[in-house]
Amino acid sequence: MRKSHQLLSLSLLVSLLSTNGFAQNAVIVNGKSIPKAQLDKLVQKSGQPDNPQVRDQAREMLVTRELILQEADKRGVIQKESVRDQLEQARVGVLVAAVFEDYVEKEGVADADLKAAYETVKSQYTGKEYHVEHILVEKEADAKAIIAQIKAGGNFEDIAKAKSKDPGSAKDGGDLGWVSDKALVPEFSKAMVQLKNGQITDKPVKSQFGYHIIKMLDSRDVKPPSLDEIKDQLKQVIMADQNWQKAKFSEMMQKLRAKAKIQ
Repeated sequence: MRKSHQLLSLSLLVSLLSTNGFAQNAVIVNGKSIPKAQLDKLVQKSGQPDNPQVRDQAREMLVTRELILQEADKRGVIQKESVRDQLEQARVGVLVAAVFEDYVEKEGVADADLKAAYETVKSQYTGKEYHVEHILVEKEADAKAIIAQIKAGGNFEDIAKAKSKDPGSAKDGGDLGWVSDKALVPEFSKAMVQLKNGQITDKPVKSQFGYHIIKMLDSRDVKPPSLDEIKDQLKQVIMADQNWQKAKFSEMMQKLRAKAKIQ
């Protein structure tokens, strides 16, 4: 009885060890174990939600890669000079990119480049922007009736909430916020820029969306954002520019050569 108990315990221990070992592997291909950590990393790098379907796709990628590697070893293709040359070129290419990326990360974008980019962006902020409200309806007769209602003392914002067909602004009393005349349909912009602060269009303005009643709240010169506000975005734009990358790479190589002993 005691011997049987010992055999049962040993069998259970072997089973647990085997199960634990399997849990640490994502898959085993021809006896070669692929750790679960590789699967986790591949799923994470995919940027997709971690779910069974994504894991199955990632596992298939690992299996495919492992089968190719095993077949390459079996066929001895890694020993071919042409293959070894290509692998070395690929390795050098990865290292070149990694060194340059690290250099850019540590050196950053020069203040002169940043200021030049900011001046370019700043020059685009011209003209005026307007704070307006509007009421949009389908029929001209309805628009005229609303204008008459407002002239008789009706509250523009309350009417906009009740009758405007614009789902984006109706709930806010027709408020469109600060907008550029270039961002709106021509008919709307043309009528809008002629209004004074507090003034309402005396006739419905027709556009492709229907009939508008426009109220001007305020206007101001377009003000560009400060350098600090868009510094991070400017850096990303600069670093994505190929001409900048070429100049920066040349700069890096000049510094490396200046420090090197080349005989």
